[in-house]
Amino acid sequence: MDIRITPQKLRGYVEIPASKSVAHRMLICASLAGNSEITGINFSKDIEATVHAMNALGSAINIGRNGAEVSAEINPPEKAVIDCNESGSTLRFIIPVASALGVETEFHGRGRLPQRPIDIYIRELGKHGITFDYNNTMPFTMSGQLTSGIYEIEGNVSSQFITGLLFALPLLDGDSEIVLTSHLESRPYVDITIDVLKKFGITVDETEKGFHIKGNQKYKSYSGKVEGDYSQSAFFYVANSLGSSVTLGNLNPESVQGDRKIIDIIKTIENDGFFNADCSDIPDLVPILAVLASFGKKTSKIYNAERLRIKESNRLETTAEMINNLGGNVEITSDGLVIRPVGNMHGGIVDSYGDHRIAMATAVIATAVDGDVIIKGAESVTKSYPAFFEDYKNLGGNIDVISME
Repeated sequence: MDIRITPQKLRGYVEIPASKSVAHRMLICASLAGNSEITGINFSKDIEATVHAMNALGSAINIGRNGAEVSAEINPPEKAVIDCNESGSTLRFIIPVASALGVETEFHGRGRLPQRPIDIYIRELGKHGITFDYNNTMPFTMSGQLTSGIYEIEGNVSSQFITGLLFALPLLDGDSEIVLTSHLESRPYVDITIDVLKKFGITVDETEKGFHIKGNQKYKSYSGKVEGDYSQSAFFYVANSLGSSVTLGNLNPESVQGDRKIIDIIKTIENDGFFNADCSDIPDLVPILAVLASFGKKTSKIYNAERLRIKESNRLETTAEMINNLGGNVEITSDGLVIRPVGNMHGGIVDSYGDHRIAMATAVIATAVDGDVIIKGAESVTKSYPAFFEDYKNLGGNIDVISME
């Protein structure tokens, strides 16, 4: 679907959808606990992939109008087929869980997901009872029963590997250690995991080099609401910085979400005219931060973001292309972006390349340029925020659908 946006400031109130990161984790924990209810979920394609995955592993997640109810403890089958769609979180979270449950599993995926690396799991789970039939793409299969022990994990690849193990290792007979062999990037996502695990009765002890996880733990039933997503709120926070006036609801001011840092970065650019942002802990903010920086007063820099090359798109390239197509000045570096403000920017055409965050960031920049902006592939927002353009229109955004292809 291609849309045309005519520049218009946004006004009004928006209820920020539930955190996708928190929802993934709560649904997995609820499945392993049984007899739990999770409300306030935003059922995007990624979340639906995790629901289907856990049901395939023997959970009983029932979707209702208000959320998801898990009616019984998980009952693992001998074999399962799981379609992760395009969700890297689903894939990397579920591999260890299926391994701990001893389920022979075939994984499928779409888009760029088959290219997302899982070699850390192949190496480490391979040392602990799991066999992979994997040829650097999907589908692939894995089988065996995961055993406890020491898992040596690079911290600078993706925190998703740590989270996946934190779900699985408490289920094993013996104690386990996650030993980090390099600095842990995206640490706030691990903090979210540990926070959710605690709600479900699982204890994780931090060590000097990583984490100690006691075996033979049992997930306990828990019911609660998923808090709002700061990574989604960032689009409206930045829109406000560019002249809109949107009141944001459903956010937890005490949240451990790393993307809450968007508030501090906006204050920095409003005070200093620029920012230099280490995005190793906040990679999802990069596209909208680049939009923010484009309307600053001095050159801003984003660094430690090289992992964005293997997201739904190569986000360093697609972010730069988005802004440069509209008259901006963004340079790609080895691990990030340099953004030079140019004053007024103009309308133009932006291809989302199927990336939800590029589509939403473009909609925000469209509120502050001179001329219409066309977004190709705008339907990509369904991956994480299906109601984004509906909310955008309700806030006064001027959108016309020009093609449904």
